[in-house]
Amino acid sequence: MLPGPAGPFRNTYDSDNTVFSPQGRLHQVEYALEAVKQGSAAVGLRSKTHSVLLALKRSTGELASYQQKMFRIDDHVGIAIAGLTSDARVLSNFMRQQAMSSKMAFNRPVPVNRLVSAIADKAQVNTQEYGRRPYGVGFLVIGQDKSGPHLYEFSPSGNSYEYYAMSIGARSQSAKTYLEKHYESFADCSLEDLIKHGLHALRETLQQDKDLNVNNTSIGIVGAPSMHENTTGVSFRMLEGETIKPFLDTMVPKDVPATAPAPATTTDEDVQMTE
Repeated sequence: MLPGPAGPFRNTYDSDNTVFSPQGRLHQVEYALEAVKQGSAAVGLRSKTHSVLLALKRSTGELASYQQKMFRIDDHVGIAIAGLTSDARVLSNFMRQQAMSSKMAFNRPVPVNRLVSAIADKAQVNTQEYGRRPYGVGFLVIGQDKSGPHLYEFSPSGNSYEYYAMSIGARSQSAKTYLEKHYESFADCSLEDLIKHGLHALRETLQQDKDLNVNNTSIGIVGAPSMHENTTGVSFRMLEGETIKPFLDTMVPKDVPATAPAPATTTDEDVQMTE
């Protein structure tokens, strides 16, 4: 009698991405999706006039620099990543090649949805052919074309979806909860308010003793510049370091819990929260 899928050989079906389990699942693809959840969080939002990305950068130690979380693809497209950075470099180079080919062949920027479909098709091949592994990285893609600003999510399974707002990476569900509460107001938001909402959502993914600062936060923008920027173009640009401080200063402090302990104990907690 053969053992069932829940028996001692339940992992028989996860050694190859071309073998379905009896439940109709591709375990290797699901493991790749888990790799995305291990990456630091990224948040994307869009309004009628702008698309923005916000990403939390990690550092491996005190002596190391912070990892790059955003990549510029073309003048009108940029991405934020969660997962394996090495896989992201390969896919971002492929996206740049697609954008350049469209510019040379048709003398116009590639439509954002076509660019996202191209990497989705490329990722799907690795879920079907023997001897390949799925990419271990997910993207949030923002861009602007003739139809306006866009925000897409790309996943290692080869799926892509367009969103009003989205979050990927570690503890992204907390950010999604915030975005779901406020997304109806995003369409008419100014760029400053849109970024403030994004920072609040990104803050939800942090541990209690951490906070956003100029070192661990990146902002990507497509659309007209804000009052805090020194540029006049509408192309994709990344803000890091001291340039994002004016946006961080607009954030509303976290609410003090209703069941706060005695003042003698809250002093230490408040100091810890503002590190």
